[in-house]
Amino acid sequence: MKNLLILLFCLLPGFSYAGEAIDMADDPVLEKRMIGLAENLRCLVCQNESLASSRSELAEDLRREVREQMQKGLTDQEIIDYLVSRYGDFVLFDPPVKSYTLLLWYGPFALLLAGLAGLVFQLSKRNNKVSEARLSAEDEQRAAAMLNPPEDSPKD
Repeated sequence: MKNLLILLFCLLPGFSYAGEAIDMADDPVLEKRMIGLAENLRCLVCQNESLASSRSELAEDLRREVREQMQKGLTDQEIIDYLVSRYGDFVLFDPPVKSYTLLLWYGPFALLLAGLAGLVFQLSKRNNKVSEARLSAEDEQRAAAMLNPPEDSPKD
């Protein structure tokens, strides 16, 4: 009996982690379509999560709103256009290329090219400063004497 109580006590925390039931559409096809669309939309609270995977209250409201619009017969593009008009391009994971998003799309490539150009410039500048050292005839003889000692010299 004691072992059974210990087992039940150990299992008790497992029941406390049960989450809320996720509201779903009555139609499984509609729910699958909503999830597919929500994977391409950004949660406005979490910002790095899709609308489908976010657990915030706003994401739940937006998913509910998307379901309602799908039930009204709107196409995916009409729903996306509605959300963009309401929340801006930020709601899209892949914002469109526009004049004000050029830096977002091409900025990393510009920084990479600028970094490579700076690296090439620094390396060429360093190569121009380093010249081959010339030894005088006396220094060459002294170096040769150190490297090739005479055979008849005493060894330590």
